[in-house]
Amino acid sequence: MEKFKILVVDDESRMRKLVRDFLVKRDYEVLEAGDGEEALDIFYAQKNIALIILDVMMPKMDGWQVCREIRRESKVPIIMLTAKSEEQDELLGFELGVDEYISKPFSLKILVARVEAILRRTNQLDRKEVVSAGGIVIDKAAHQVTLDGKPIELSYKEFELLTYFVENQGIALSREKILNNVWNYDYFGDARTIDTHVKKLRSKMGAKGEMIKTIWGMGYKFEVGE
Repeated sequence: MEKFKILVVDDESRMRKLVRDFLVKRDYEVLEAGDGEEALDIFYAQKNIALIILDVMMPKMDGWQVCREIRRESKVPIIMLTAKSEEQDELLGFELGVDEYISKPFSLKILVARVEAILRRTNQLDRKEVVSAGGIVIDKAAHQVTLDGKPIELSYKEFELLTYFVENQGIALSREKILNNVWNYDYFGDARTIDTHVKKLRSKMGAKGEMIKTIWGMGYKFEVGE
């Protein structure tokens, strides 16, 4: 299988190396650019970049300019890195079509988790569009769920949560892991938000809600009975 190609753009060579080495260990192919102009040159030369990690403060052309230019041509996922944590900067990023926004300093593990979450969310990491188990059929492209052929109405997060459970059938999932993969960010609030969503999801699933097993003190596991 062809490796996913990620473009890392940062004027600090040490930062690029840290990110590159961490991604390469996880079997990604990494391209590097030290400024905005070089980033655009690489972007236009390479037609199959899966994701861009883009620093804001750079010489020649900053991250915002690069993002605007790329968004004229492509919807490739972009993670913005910045030393600032100003709300207005974050809002600008999302207005420009940034997929994630991470303030420096950051954990490399968290960065990779977000890379994988975005690739999964954009159906690049997992290209299987329909998943099913125990009479549950999830069409990810159409964003529809049927139970024994009957459609049910789920909120966006309920849909994502059920998809994650079905794709990880038989695996014990901690609340932290569920938050990182379904909510796509570090969650520092009350983890009971998951319990609330699971309760609503089980209710909508009727008898099939029993497939979502509670693991006390840890999280949940999705299991299909015999």
